[in-house]
Amino acid sequence: MSEKAAEKLIYGFHAVLARLRHDPAGVLEIYLDLTRRDARARDLVHQAKDNGVRLAQVEADRLARLVGKAAKHQGVVARVKPVALSHSLDEILDNAEGPPLLVILDGVTDPHNLGAILRSADAFGAHAVVAPKDNAVGINATVEKVASGAAETVPYIMVTNLARTIEDIKERNIWVIAADMDGEQPLSGIDCKTGIAWVLGAEGAGIRRLVKQSCDQVARIPIGGTVESLNVSVSAALCLYETVRQRGRVT
Repeated sequence: MSEKAAEKLIYGFHAVLARLRHDPAGVLEIYLDLTRRDARARDLVHQAKDNGVRLAQVEADRLARLVGKAAKHQGVVARVKPVALSHSLDEILDNAEGPPLLVILDGVTDPHNLGAILRSADAFGAHAVVAPKDNAVGINATVEKVASGAAETVPYIMVTNLARTIEDIKERNIWVIAADMDGEQPLSGIDCKTGIAWVLGAEGAGIRRLVKQSCDQVARIPIGGTVESLNVSVSAALCLYETVRQRGRVT
């Protein structure tokens, strides 16, 4: 692999500052809009200087050329090395502290949703997020920006066969629960004190039949109002919150 191929771009203040805090050695160079003179820009400049990271103040047009005009880069782009998180689910589960907590995504292709799910996974202490290699979004600059640093801390494991992976997870005595509107039990009726893996599907298509059949149980999130379903990232956050609530980690 060439040196250039081993680099990528991230953008947005949350993503860049998070990388500076967690892995300053992995930040190769930062490009900052030269018109930014606000507190966030000054903080970024100071942190880059303190960590010995080169920072170049450039025209806004250069940032747009780097990441595309549609990207909401907020005036900051960074060249970074990819984060070396574990790619082995077995290794993660072997070393998990406390009852395992996983999020399994089936058919989630929106990078904004994945970024938000990673952020919730980090906030509520999930050990990993799992998704199939096909019909799923990978970690890209949009995911990193929305995740606000969680893409650096939560392992995102992409597997070849999701149903087979679920069977492997179940063999570890981890309860696999599909979150779906036709669930028999409400969310609060699920015992989350032992190891648990929440399975969520994309809006519209939902969880595929074979994947749902592989789950131990199907739970629903009771909702009112006129909407028929919740965004998958909101559903993931509610499932994770219910888990840590039952485990006594929140009050």
